[in-house]
Amino acid sequence: MYISNNSGHHKASLAIEKALHQRSANVETMNVNSFNYTNPVLEKIINTTYMSVIRRKPEFWGYLYDNPEIVKKTQRLRDGIHKHNAEKLSNLINSFSPHAVVCTQAFPCGMVADYKKKQNLQLPLFGVLTDYAPHAYWIYDNVDAYFVPSKEIATKLTSNGILSDRIMDTGIPIDSMFNDSKDKAHIFRTLGLDASKPVVLLMGGSQGVGPLKEAFTSLLRTKTDFQVIVVVGNNKAMHRWFNKQIKKSRKKLIVYSYVDFVADLMEIATILISKPGGITIAEAFAKGLPICIIKPIPGQEQMNTDYLLANNVAVKIEQPSNTGIIVEELLYNRGKLNELCRKARSYAKPDSADAIASTILNSIS
Repeated sequence: MYISNNSGHHKASLAIEKALHQRSANVETMNVNSFNYTNPVLEKIINTTYMSVIRRKPEFWGYLYDNPEIVKKTQRLRDGIHKHNAEKLSNLINSFSPHAVVCTQAFPCGMVADYKKKQNLQLPLFGVLTDYAPHAYWIYDNVDAYFVPSKEIATKLTSNGILSDRIMDTGIPIDSMFNDSKDKAHIFRTLGLDASKPVVLLMGGSQGVGPLKEAFTSLLRTKTDFQVIVVVGNNKAMHRWFNKQIKKSRKKLIVYSYVDFVADLMEIATILISKPGGITIAEAFAKGLPICIIKPIPGQEQMNTDYLLANNVAVKIEQPSNTGIIVEELLYNRGKLNELCRKARSYAKPDSADAIASTILNSIS
C-alpha cells in the first residue's frame, strides 16, 4: 500500500512487489494506492492543496511536518478518517485475504494498524520508510516490523519506543535494475550523446518542482563543455519551456517528462542535480553518482538534506544561480568528484527491495 501514483512511495512499493515475484513464483500481490482507494475525492483535494503549499508557502509545510503539537491535535481527525475508511479496508482485506500488508507510507500504515487493533486481527504489518527521517505518524504498537534506510533512523525509532528487534536496516527499496550492470556506450549511442563529454542530470521529482529553469540558465553560463539531461516529471509547463530551449541551448540538451529508465540516465551521468527525495537519493547511491542538492522542500526533504550533509555525501547548492559555478568546480576538481562517488557507493544498498521481500516471505512461510 502506498499513496500517490508515480511518487517515491509508489516506486518503493513497485520495487518490493517486483522483488517478491522474483523470489517466489507462487506469490500473489495487490498494489494499492490507499488514499485513492479509500478517499478518491479527498485525494485530489489534498494533492492539489499540497502542491499549492509547496509552491507558494513551503515553510508552512515545514511547520506542519513532524510537529509534535500538530501530531497531537490531529489525532482525533486521524481516528475519524480511519473509522470512516474501516469498511472499505475490511472489504479489501476480506476479498484478497493477504498473509501480510506492506506500507511504504505512513497514512496506510496507520490505517491498517488501527484496523488490526480494533478487529483484534493477527495480520503481519510492515512499515517501509522511504526518507532518511522518521516522523511520529509512523509510530504504532502493532506494526510487526519496520524497514529503515539507516542505523541512525533505527536509533530514532527505538528512542520513540519501538523495540529494536522490530527494526531492520535494509535501506530504501529501489528497483533491482539499479543493481544491474549497464552498457554505457550503448546508452550514449541510444540517447545521441557524446561519451567523451560529462553529463549533468537535472531532475525535479515526479512533479517537476523546484528552480529547474534557474539552475539550467546558470549551467548555460559556464564555459565548460558538458551535456545536460533534464527530467521534469509530470510538469507539462516545465516540459514545454525546456523543449523550447533545445534549439537555443549552447550545450547539448535532452528533455524528458516522467521516465522509467532513470537507471540508464544515472548510469551515464557525471553529476546529479536534484531535490533530495529519498528514492532518488537511494538510486543515486546505487549508481555511485555525486549528488548536488537544490532547493529542498522544508520537512522530509530538508531532513534528508541534513542527513546527507552531516555524512558529507552530497553538496548543497544554496542559490540556483550558483549551479553552474558549483558544477564547474566539481568537474575541474576530479579528486572531490571521485570522493563523492566513493561516498555514494559506500552508502548504497541496491539489494534493499530483495532484503525486504525475503524477510516478508520468511515471516509468513
